[in-house]
Amino acid sequence: MKLVYGILLGALAQTITFFQLQGGYKFEWMKNNPFILSLLGIPISLIFIYSVRYMVDAYDGQLWPSRLIGYGIGVSVFVLMSRFWFNEPTTLKTIICLLLSILFILIQLFWRD
Repeated sequence: MKLVYGILLGALAQTITFFQLQGGYKFEWMKNNPFILSLLGIPISLIFIYSVRYMVDAYDGQLWPSRLIGYGIGVSVFVLMSRFWFNEPTTLKTIICLLLSILFILIQLFWRD
């Protein structure tokens, strides 16, 4: 269950981070209020901290699985959000990167040492 919580918190943090960093290109308010948006850094950091904590606990203290799962989540969220909110084209290069990031996640989930 810790792993599920870690993944869900990681996806939440990546989603909020996407809006914090890219929102100014879509929403005028975000573009004009970077200081207010920077205040999101505190709750985002806490969400990331708990995400990593849950995943490291799920892997008996190993750090690498949480890092690779987090990377995969970040790439996946970015591809989906940029496609949905910005109509970014999903090129072959993007698809390959997405598949590799999903492979990172699957390796960590199913290949136990």
